[in-house]
Amino acid sequence: MSRITGPKCKLCRREGAKLFLKGARCETQKCAYVRKNYAPGLHGKNLMKKLTEYGKQLREKQKAKRIFGIQEKQFRIYARKAIKQPGIAGDNLMTILETRADNILYRSGLAESRNQARQLLNHGLLKINDRRVTIPSIKLKVGDKMEVKETSKKAKVFADVAKQKYMPPRWLKVNPGALAMEMATMPEKDDFEKNINTQAIIEFYSK
Repeated sequence: MSRITGPKCKLCRREGAKLFLKGARCETQKCAYVRKNYAPGLHGKNLMKKLTEYGKQLREKQKAKRIFGIQEKQFRIYARKAIKQPGIAGDNLMTILETRADNILYRSGLAESRNQARQLLNHGLLKINDRRVTIPSIKLKVGDKMEVKETSKKAKVFADVAKQKYMPPRWLKVNPGALAMEMATMPEKDDFEKNINTQAIIEFYSK
């Protein structure tokens, strides 16, 4: 499966917004989007392009894909599934994205970024409902529990998790000391990733 392996900060600059792809670094002055608040490329500073309606929809779709680290084929499946489900299609899409295992691991504060969360899951360092998992796209349901394997709790990547001051979203119950969390309720609209125009994404895939 193809995956973007170049500089992640260029993706933020291209979308004209912080996507928080590099964890804590994005909160500092080292963030490339802070230092170079314009599109990448030779003519990035002078790029003055008025987007069409289709262009705006495309950019919203690309931004959401990059925030959640999902490839086009999988994202299209999610969007079409959201459209078919009852209710507001945009909210359905965000619920699907938010309840992925890698996103929940990131939201719980046990991973610095979604990219790191995917790596931890791919390497089999976590268990869901006492079963080892290696698939970041697994969907969690209310009552599902995720925890770091006992043999992996001393890994360097988890060393400072218990010490950090982080307030997880209200739909997650997190125990930083035990490196464990539980999905207490389904995420609601106020809990979704901000600054994503889901209506534009649904319109893009509804054509």
